[in-house]
Amino acid sequence: MGADGGIFGFGDAPLYGSMFGQPLNQPVVGAAATADGKGYWEVAADGGIFTFGDTQFDGSKGGDPPTWPVVGMAADRTANGYWLAGAAGAVYPFGQAPFLGSFPTS
Repeated sequence: MGADGGIFGFGDAPLYGSMFGQPLNQPVVGAAATADGKGYWEVAADGGIFTFGDTQFDGSKGGDPPTWPVVGMAADRTANGYWLAGAAGAVYPFGQAPFLGSFPTS
């Protein structure tokens, strides 16, 4: 994965698309795959989410960017959803991913 949103497939990993060549407000900083491996999300530093393959869009911080940038994401393998991780320790759950706590930020 590149900051420009490019995804690179290796081996038998399928490529379902990417944000490469598309205008982005902020660089892509993370990605997570679905449990079945047939899709993935990309997340930008402003919390924008981009879906590919069989993923579902469950919300984002793109319209309400956090004070500190998003630095990564993780998929919830049992519930349909994902978490975004902020640079100051905030965790943002989306979809059915439960909120399990967050480092207080100021």
